[in-house]
Amino acid sequence: MTKSFITSNNAVLPVFFFCLVAWCLGGADVDVAPMEKTEKEALYSAVQGFVGNWWNGSGLYPDPCGWTPIQGVSCDLFEGLWYVTSMNIGPVHDNSLGCAKNPEFRPQLFDLKHLKILSFLNCFVSPRRHPIAIPSNDWEKLAASLESLEFRSNPGLIGQIPASFGARLVKLQSLVLLENGLTGELPVNIGNLIKLKRLVLSGNSLSGRIPGSFGVLTQLLIFDLSRNKLSGSLPLTIEGLTSLLKLDLSNNQLEGMLPSGICRLKKLTLLDLRNNKFSGGLTKSLQWMRSLEELILSNNPIGGDLMTLEWSNLHNLVILDLSNVGLAGEIPESISKLKRLRFLGLGDNNLTAKISPKLATLPCISALYLNGNNLTGELKFSAEFYGKMGRRFGAWNNPNLCYPVWLMSASHVPYGVKPCQQEELNVLEPNTRTKLADANSNQNSHYVASLGFQSYGIDGFWWVFLVEILIALFFLDLFPVGVS
Repeated sequence: MTKSFITSNNAVLPVFFFCLVAWCLGGADVDVAPMEKTEKEALYSAVQGFVGNWWNGSGLYPDPCGWTPIQGVSCDLFEGLWYVTSMNIGPVHDNSLGCAKNPEFRPQLFDLKHLKILSFLNCFVSPRRHPIAIPSNDWEKLAASLESLEFRSNPGLIGQIPASFGARLVKLQSLVLLENGLTGELPVNIGNLIKLKRLVLSGNSLSGRIPGSFGVLTQLLIFDLSRNKLSGSLPLTIEGLTSLLKLDLSNNQLEGMLPSGICRLKKLTLLDLRNNKFSGGLTKSLQWMRSLEELILSNNPIGGDLMTLEWSNLHNLVILDLSNVGLAGEIPESISKLKRLRFLGLGDNNLTAKISPKLATLPCISALYLNGNNLTGELKFSAEFYGKMGRRFGAWNNPNLCYPVWLMSASHVPYGVKPCQQEELNVLEPNTRTKLADANSNQNSHYVASLGFQSYGIDGFWWVFLVEILIALFFLDLFPVGVS
């Protein structure tokens, strides 16, 4: 009985596993959809153009959108067939396909009719041996689908931005051309891409003016034209970018006054205009940009003074950099009301008067630079403040500024600032000695001043005591006691 049971079990098990495998394979056949033939051919040819003809996709099963897809390529189903929706060329992932030494754009790239995302990272890297331009034609084939187009870190990518981008890619939401070798002017018709949310063209050699047509991009969130060779003034239409969160136009050759209408960018959190040629003073409308977290205007001949603005309105500011902008006048106490401020840069200006000790009460401050001005008087920050800030407190190159030496240890001395005692005790002349002999204790403060210490400072009693000892030594010198 037992023997027959074991025998029947041995017969059933193979049948069970056979049925299980058949069921799994049958289910897999149902789940795996085919890839449209012309789509597959277009994809293979496009990829070979960038990585080389050595690649033939032989390791893919059952096709590029199956269980072993191409790294960086994504697909989606349309009417029961797989189509490519995303292609990322270059070392995006550790196992991504690397680009060939002489990559090329093949026309089959534009036959991927459902492509939504196309990006190239560090693929065109040789501007001398293998320079290549972005194709100017065939982009209309991708007009119905393409939403994001990016070229990042491609120094071998030269020439101009194709005007066909603005004329054809009407569904584009993100256009990023970052750190390439592009030249020429900005295409005016980029203003036609009204669905753009991100426009980043930084790190190229683009020149000319910023087109006024860009002002109609009302959905734009990030606008970055930094590190180019752009010139001229800001278009007045920039106030139309009402959804903007970040505006970076730094490191160009832009000039003129900051338009007063910039205050209409109510949602702006970053305004970076450093290293340009802006002038005409700080526009008062800046004080109404209450969402600003970073205001960076350094290295511009702006001029004017800080008293123009009511700084307490900008209560969200975290970074305020107005270094080397030609400011004059005093530092307003209203800046000390910016409770979120971490970085304050006012160096290399023409600021005068005394420094308010209230600046040290900023609860989040971690860097404060006041160097290279004409600030005067005595620094009245605590030793704890200097200890916390270290070299991140800069007050050097203010010739008439000093710190009270008796208030702090040598380890907390502000870098590059002189101590308030400047006069050395000079060798006294005989007629001075006579005056000293006639002096009384009410004149002690005079000698304290000559030593460079103020009589009302901490431990003033000991300085007076020291002076009295010096007076006694002079008396002994004038009237020596004879030894019998």
